[in-house]
Amino acid sequence: MAQKRIRICNGLILLSAALAFGAVAQERRVFFPRPAELEPDIQFWIRAYTEIDTNSGFIHDSKNLGLVYQTIRFSTGVNSSNRSRQVRRAVENVENALEILATGKRHDLSRDEQGILALWPEHVSNSELREASHQVRFQLGQSDRFRAGLVRSGVWKPYIYEVLSERGLPRELAVLPHVESSFNPTAYSEVGASGLWQFTRSTGLRYMRIDHVVDERRDPFLSTVAAARLLENNYKVIQSWPLALTAYNHGLAGMRQAVREYGAQDVVQLMRSYEGRSFGFASRNFYVAFLAALEVDSESEKYFGPLDVRPGASTVVVRLPDYVGIDSLRAVLDVALSELREWNPALMEPVWSGDKFVPRGFGLRLPENNSDPLRLLGSLPVSQRHVAQRPDIYHRVRRGETLSEIAERYRVSVSSLKTLNRLRNRNFIRIGQTLILPVSDPTMTAMLTQRAGVATYVVRAGDTISHISGNFGVDEQVLLEQNDIRNKHLIYSGQQLRITP
Repeated sequence: MAQKRIRICNGLILLSAALAFGAVAQERRVFFPRPAELEPDIQFWIRAYTEIDTNSGFIHDSKNLGLVYQTIRFSTGVNSSNRSRQVRRAVENVENALEILATGKRHDLSRDEQGILALWPEHVSNSELREASHQVRFQLGQSDRFRAGLVRSGVWKPYIYEVLSERGLPRELAVLPHVESSFNPTAYSEVGASGLWQFTRSTGLRYMRIDHVVDERRDPFLSTVAAARLLENNYKVIQSWPLALTAYNHGLAGMRQAVREYGAQDVVQLMRSYEGRSFGFASRNFYVAFLAALEVDSESEKYFGPLDVRPGASTVVVRLPDYVGIDSLRAVLDVALSELREWNPALMEPVWSGDKFVPRGFGLRLPENNSDPLRLLGSLPVSQRHVAQRPDIYHRVRRGETLSEIAERYRVSVSSLKTLNRLRNRNFIRIGQTLILPVSDPTMTAMLTQRAGVATYVVRAGDTISHISGNFGVDEQVLLEQNDIRNKHLIYSGQQLRITP
């Protein structure tokens, strides 16, 4: 009898699990429909994510993703320029074959021409083939990146799920970093998008701090909140998750324009027919790539076998009450510099090199352990607590100067100069260019004191309002108003100015 009850209980458990899975699948279909017309596109991206790695790729039709003409593989160790030449030759071969077929030739075909023609319906027209000759594209494989992303995702997913749940957003959105960055927090694109969620600077500034001291796009925790807010806003405006996701890539204004133009929210129609000026391949395919990532993520073992997924992060966040040097923090908290770097990727190179302080109010993330970080921070000597950031000073590039020479002259690192000035190449600076220098003026810093909670600077001979506001990163007009100064040119040596760092 007991054995029978166990069988019944097990059956109920299995039935409950099946019903729960069915409910999740139904909810997914409601939020993220998978129209049959998009299935060839979804399968294309599943193949790109699981069949071919970054040493190979597909030559395919950019509009009809079911047409994959060729898979090319790169030899080990081949550099990027040789890869580009190989891709260019392969694309040109397919284009030439399609152009020949578009003349009506159907006999005495080469092997390549036969293979390409076989992919098309029997009665394909010459005009269709001619149009296709302008739609040949290369797609790099992603299977190695996707697999690595699945392993990395375990660190961030618990927090992503928590944020999505708090905002009442579908949990399926947690797979979006597969499409954007393969869950790589250090990812940086050619167009300047950064971090796990690949925010551009302009979009990121709506939700995060981004400057030469802190770039919150690089922090998976902070950027997750920003991504959730952006997606939530997209959905509130456009009332469609397929289009809200597409807007994540294309921009909300662009998607609203597309909807106005078509007068409908049919994602299939928009993907197939919309010809907006900036609605390129990435935007057109963003939703189907997401659906593909959703399937591969939910059935990862089917595609990749068992994976050793990294465990979720266990950390604490401490808000800094003062500006503090990174070496002081490392010493008082007894945490390795490498660990601080790992958990605080938003801090930019000038902070790690010691040219800038960790900002007051920054949420320092630390590995969770038995120590009390607040107590430890409280033991910092007063001499290591600062009321303002180390100010920036500037250098105007002169003829013949190099970045290395400038860095050596001011005793700063080249990497700090590159980061501060957002230079992609250390060899490209121009005459007359103004560079921010991560250098503190010792006299100025020493003269900045704190009295009754107000930061004060004592004016020296030769100072100007512009010089002081620039060095302390304070808006000039704010500085004048805070100190009731009517004429910016009438300040005097020994005058005490209130500074809001």
